[in-house]
Amino acid sequence: MEELRGRTALVTGASGAIGRKIARRLAGEGANVVVSGRREEALAEAVGELRELGIEAESVVADLGDLSQIDPLVERCEAALGPVDVLVNNAGIETVGSFTLYSREELTSTVDVNLTAPLLLTHRLVPGMLERRRGHVVFVSSLAGKIGPAYSEAYAATKAGLVGLNQSLRAEYRHAPIGFSVVCPGFVAGEGMFQRMVEEGARSNPLLGETPIDRVAERVVEAIRRDRPETIESGAPIRPLLALGQVSPRLSEWLVERFGGTEIFRRVAASRDRLG
Repeated sequence: MEELRGRTALVTGASGAIGRKIARRLAGEGANVVVSGRREEALAEAVGELRELGIEAESVVADLGDLSQIDPLVERCEAALGPVDVLVNNAGIETVGSFTLYSREELTSTVDVNLTAPLLLTHRLVPGMLERRRGHVVFVSSLAGKIGPAYSEAYAATKAGLVGLNQSLRAEYRHAPIGFSVVCPGFVAGEGMFQRMVEEGARSNPLLGETPIDRVAERVVEAIRRDRPETIESGAPIRPLLALGQVSPRLSEWLVERFGGTEIFRRVAASRDRLG
């Protein structure tokens, strides 16, 4: 979708910094935007910012941990701004902790929000995109979906699931007039899990990198406009390590540990475990 002006976009997880920035970037391209998330006040602020850019914007409060809210979300979105041309599946739960100390509810809720909800939202919206012969779906995954870090089992599994989901959809609809992309950020400065790591005294390193929120939003819009299959944005040349992981998984594991990747997550997990 090279032309986004006048199209309708739905961005989930938009009460957080990344989703809000993605919505603003889409609005800058002339798209009308529905922002969705759990925090009504944050969404209202986002809508105000978006309207200042001269586009139509609305908010729909929804908790995607409750899968029954998916159809009402789409219905309210389309009632407000019309059929959805662009879906950005950005909502997610970031989890770091000792695997055996997670409750079953924590594990299943992570799967519901991070993987099942994007799957169902996409399943709900693709038929209309095919009928109108236009549309694009973006899955905001993570570098954790490419290299599963320690203490992040549920998170890594769901983010890897988004990568596989995107690949399968692209294969099935390769010759259809719609597109699918997955964007895999690494550590995002000032946001979410990495911010909590910084507060715990952890830091990234040259191997793992660090990237600003603006760059992630830019990559999302670029993926839509150019129908990118997969974009990795980590602030470091990480693809050689990913390639090495396919050829020599043991060496890749050793390098991640050697350069402090496991220690970063261990420290955050230890803090969570202490808090119970």
